[in-house]
Amino acid sequence: MKKILFVCLGNICRSPMAEGIFRSKASTDYEIDSAATSSWEEGNVPHPGTQKILLDRNISTRGMRSRKISDHDFEYYDYIIGMDKNNVRDLYHFSPEQYHHKIKLFLNSVDGYEGMDVPDPWYTGDFDTTERLVDLGTSSWLKIIENE
Repeated sequence: MKKILFVCLGNICRSPMAEGIFRSKASTDYEIDSAATSSWEEGNVPHPGTQKILLDRNISTRGMRSRKISDHDFEYYDYIIGMDKNNVRDLYHFSPEQYHHKIKLFLNSVDGYEGMDVPDPWYTGDFDTTERLVDLGTSSWLKIIENE
């Protein structure tokens, strides 16, 4: 079973969106979760904009609560995927070097989007663009992981 963790700043917008959309596309051979690089939103449910996106796709947000990434996560998960370069930088900073190979930038999986960030809709207010990019990225990650 492959274990994937999506990570953003607060774990209420982008990473729970990626968690839900990836889960809806993947088989049961995956363990999927999301986390934050900060503790600002710890314990909170996904942002109403993310809830709407997921519910419109018939994806439940039940049980989704923001949490900060833990030391255990770096050992446990096979893939730790940051939604933007700042998340990836923070993940490298938080993790022991032996786990750096697990840390990936979300859009590096999509041809033509390498090195790009998924914009944070908390700041932009644009949940539709975030959804489009998350949909592209989750499809690409699923193909990559299935082919490994």
